[in-house]
Amino acid sequence: MGLWLVDADTLARSRFVRSALAETTAALVTLERASAAHPGERAWLDAHLPAYRARLADDPVTALLVRAALGRTWLADFLTQTPGEGEPSLEEELARMRATSPAAARHDLTVSLGRSPLPAALRRDDLPGRLADLLEWVWTEAVRPSWPRRRRIIEADVVARTGRVSQGGWAATLDDLRPGMRWLGGSRLQINAHDNPPRAVHGAQLLLVPVTPATGWVSWDAPHRYAVIYPCAGALTTPGPPPAPDSLARLLGPARASVLVLLDTPKSTTHLVALTGQTLGSVGRHLRVLREARLVRRRRAGRSVLYDRTTAGEVLVEAQRTA
Repeated sequence: MGLWLVDADTLARSRFVRSALAETTAALVTLERASAAHPGERAWLDAHLPAYRARLADDPVTALLVRAALGRTWLADFLTQTPGEGEPSLEEELARMRATSPAAARHDLTVSLGRSPLPAALRRDDLPGRLADLLEWVWTEAVRPSWPRRRRIIEADVVARTGRVSQGGWAATLDDLRPGMRWLGGSRLQINAHDNPPRAVHGAQLLLVPVTPATGWVSWDAPHRYAVIYPCAGALTTPGPPPAPDSLARLLGPARASVLVLLDTPKSTTHLVALTGQTLGSVGRHLRVLREARLVRRRRAGRSVLYDRTTAGEVLVEAQRTA
């Protein structure tokens, strides 16, 4: 199995980061595979897949390049750039991709193709630039229009998982971050099921990078930074929250009732904004009224403030469901 040996210093330096390039790369993977994990992703594919396929039909070299870069069991390393310091812009991250040497890009493609010979059409020097150009197109056409909502979902996921770190430690947080990933104890982090030699990740920074599409990968800029790109929690990425029961909506109002229904597990205001589509001010007002009515409580988890239903709130919600 693929193991990272992670020491205490690396865990202490771990942090969640946002990356516009990781989000765009995940969108490219989704477009190329044309497979949706939920109705919201299906609607997005229906809107953007025809234009994506038309673009690649006009550029067969790039179409072949994408298929090779996504590989059989491994993504080409120059496609999966590890986020840099801070939160670099998409342009800065793409500039690093464009700076990849042609020889390194061809080697990465050979690995992603399972050590098979590189197709003759890809034995050229402009591969990094071509892939960067395609990612820039995906960002402009298919990601940037919805980036504000995507960013809210990513921020809500970070808040929720940071709260989990405070409650259960890094082991509980890493254990369900992405399929195939498990904390095995004794400093061993299983990354995937591939039969690769263990990789010592000592004294480095571990970056956890959420993306909204249902995909993920790992990357590294050894020996300084290692990254795990993982899909946001499924409930966040669905098109909208489940509707509140009609009786509860009539009693509290539809917007306030939907907030109460969502608080079956602790959530932050940012989390609720992403799930409901309401503004931060509206969510805050609903939470204040619900707290004053003793239907919701507030508590702190590390730096986060989380809300969930009180016993009275639980009884009220359940009463509508069993009526």
